[in-house]
Amino acid sequence: MLARLKREDLELIDIHGDRPPGLPARETLLKVLHLRTSDGEWITGIDATVRAWSSTRVGGLWRLLNLPGVRPVAEKLYSAWARRRYQRRYGR
Repeated sequence: MLARLKREDLELIDIHGDRPPGLPARETLLKVLHLRTSDGEWITGIDATVRAWSSTRVGGLWRLLNLPGVRPVAEKLYSAWARRRYQRRYGR
């Protein structure tokens, strides 16, 4: 869905195929969402999710995850979701 909604300033890379040099190990990338900013900084997890979805027309909704009362809950839910997703898809 992110691929369909994103703006041109967000580039998605298929980590299952040939990957550009300089990326973390494939398994590391599979465990949580990684995003590299235009200045080369890596951000991961809920921060990467909010930043990526902010490059869509529904980005304002995702920014709500950064609100002080919401942020701790969002981090816990994202961590649980990412761990479960990885275990289900890759059996690890």
